[in-house]
Amino acid sequence: MQSMTGNPGKLAKINILATALALVMVSLSGCATRPGTLAARKGDEIVVAGQFFHTGTPVVLWMDPGGYDAYRVERRFSPIAKADWKDSQAEVPSLHTPNRYDIRRGLTDEELERVRGGNWDLPTLQKYVDQFVLHYDDAGTSRNCFKILQDDRGLSVHFMLDLDGTIYQTLDLKERAWQATISNSRSVGIEIANIGAYPPAEAGTLHRWYQPTTNGPTIITIPPAFGTNPERTPNFVGHPARPDPVVGVVQGETLAQYDYTPQQYQALIHLTAALCRIFPKIKCDYPHDADGHLINHKLSDEDWKNYCGVLGHYHIQTNKTDPGPAFQWDYVINHARWLMAGYNAPTMP
Repeated sequence: MQSMTGNPGKLAKINILATALALVMVSLSGCATRPGTLAARKGDEIVVAGQFFHTGTPVVLWMDPGGYDAYRVERRFSPIAKADWKDSQAEVPSLHTPNRYDIRRGLTDEELERVRGGNWDLPTLQKYVDQFVLHYDDAGTSRNCFKILQDDRGLSVHFMLDLDGTIYQTLDLKERAWQATISNSRSVGIEIANIGAYPPAEAGTLHRWYQPTTNGPTIITIPPAFGTNPERTPNFVGHPARPDPVVGVVQGETLAQYDYTPQQYQALIHLTAALCRIFPKIKCDYPHDADGHLINHKLSDEDWKNYCGVLGHYHIQTNKTDPGPAFQWDYVINHARWLMAGYNAPTMP
């Protein structure tokens, strides 16, 4: 038998084959990602404690082009020469701090020390988040909502849901957004674009925003001052899910409100299902009495303390009426449950 050392050419071939085989094995194992390779996203992800989770509906993150970044100190819609914190503080007395968010409260000293500076892990966050708070933004569009929160009021919210169904995430859910007073530390919040609810005798704003048509659906008419096509969907024309104002009682007051758009309902259903899966303490349910009827007023302090699930801003504060009498609680919750069970949510006609 000929010695391998006596055949340098054959030895070289064996070394080449061995090297090639090793490279193939590394590649198959997923460890050969080339530096600088783009990590593609689907465009439906939300960020929770630094991790991406799919929702099944379009999401624009604060780090994406066209996103809204609540981590920024400067005012987003002010002239850039006057947008810094020093000028903002001088021009807008309601802005008291450069940050519009802070750390969630109620943690143990050990947990607080471990997560300070944003170093949250998902299990710790899941331990404390047990509410999903729904608001109407009373601003009409997500762009105007962010302007009011960031530039005028020094507030924040995790999500905004625009008329066309686009969800904007402005902060990682580990942050304590300033959106629902006593619920801030235990909740995730969303501002849904809708001009709001009004006593029937004071519904002039509704008439400016909604135009009934003779043979078609009611059209949402965004005032010219809001700019041309403020929605992400080109040439989007919005319609409320129901053509006429919905009249109902919230906090003991009779209010009129136009419904949300079908696109908003579909997006919210997906987001609700995702949040209830990510945060096991958020039950896919809304506040109701023993007979299953929606509670349409602030919860008692004890009931609020014990409540874990989806709720409205008016369930937390007596001076709030959002998401208003038009919001279809059963539709959202039932279809979110369908998604969680593995079924597809039907499209609202």
